[in-house]
Amino acid sequence: MKIIRHLTILGSTGSIGESTLKVVALHLDRFNVVALTANKNVEKMLSQCHCFHPRYVVMLDHDSAEQLTVACHKDGLDTTVLSGVESLEKVASLDEVDMVMAAIVGAAGIRPTFAAARAGKQVLLANKETLVMAGRIFMDMVKQHNATLLPIDSEHNAIYQALPHDFAGDLSAKGVRRILLTASGGPFRGVPLSELQQVTPEQACAHPNWDMGQKISVDSATMMNKGLEVIEAHWLFNAMPEKIQVVIHPQSVIHSMVEYIDGSVVAQLGNPDMCTPIAHAMGYPERIESGVASLDLFEISRLDFEQPDLVRFPCLALAYQALATGGNMPAVLNAANEIAVASFLARKLAFTAIPTLIEQVMQTISYNAIASLDDVLEADNLAREAARDWLAHHG
Repeated sequence: MKIIRHLTILGSTGSIGESTLKVVALHLDRFNVVALTANKNVEKMLSQCHCFHPRYVVMLDHDSAEQLTVACHKDGLDTTVLSGVESLEKVASLDEVDMVMAAIVGAAGIRPTFAAARAGKQVLLANKETLVMAGRIFMDMVKQHNATLLPIDSEHNAIYQALPHDFAGDLSAKGVRRILLTASGGPFRGVPLSELQQVTPEQACAHPNWDMGQKISVDSATMMNKGLEVIEAHWLFNAMPEKIQVVIHPQSVIHSMVEYIDGSVVAQLGNPDMCTPIAHAMGYPERIESGVASLDLFEISRLDFEQPDLVRFPCLALAYQALATGGNMPAVLNAANEIAVASFLARKLAFTAIPTLIEQVMQTISYNAIASLDDVLEADNLAREAARDWLAHHG
């Protein structure tokens, strides 16, 4: 007999949220959608309400919540529409919910993800910022409240699959030599450095393998995305920075690898489709259908690997630096990057100035230890102010 899992999706109108609902649609006998959340996309959320009939919907934006309330009433939908951060925390910790997909992009996703962990839920983590900004606090909370944490990023999900089932946070005890975190290298891996100054947002968002949102696509182009994933891997797998090696793998077929002391390297392969790691986490410990096509090794025919060039990708070096410094610095890195990427997408900052802004903010803000979520959010605010100030003088 199949157990029905009751699900909240934080960020259901984004790319991860939509992929999650694709998997749900394949298994309506396994999953019941209790709550969906979004920021402002009323049209898409209304469509999701018609398809999945959630009991609750949260729109972070108050005006969008009012619009959706009217639309749901007009269409005869029995859905309660709420708004605000407190409502996000509420639907992430509902008694009837046992699984929470944390897929809100950016710092806005931290509080509801924390709420899910505090409530002891099975947390499917796609929100990078929770671990990047508040890794130690979050991991302590997961342990303290007996929550279950399953990574959704394709790389971390691959590592999770390549580690032993009974891995409990000690890599050396399981004979692990290092983690090999793969990266596509983005759209500018082979572009002459002299041409990067003229890169446009459209070019940066044209990822060769993955269909992602604008912010993550730019992060992939700068390799900040991989830098953030290094920080995440540190917290998820209790891995020191020197045990995490980034490997550029343009085909994006091997999603990551684990090297053991006996010389074995265990890799997880698959087509570049987020429905695979999502289905893995949603079905865990079972395997369920994801809707993703089988991998055709004959069509791929070859797999290439390169060492990352830190001159071409200074954001990756900055992320390793932030991780080594610790304390508030990963939060500072993340916040400065968010401001830099938004400015680049608005055509107010050159692509090559993204790491310049981040480095300047990291130099401006002093190191501080992190003891609480409030400390994390204060570091985030200070870094955003410093980034905006830098832009005002140099943008």
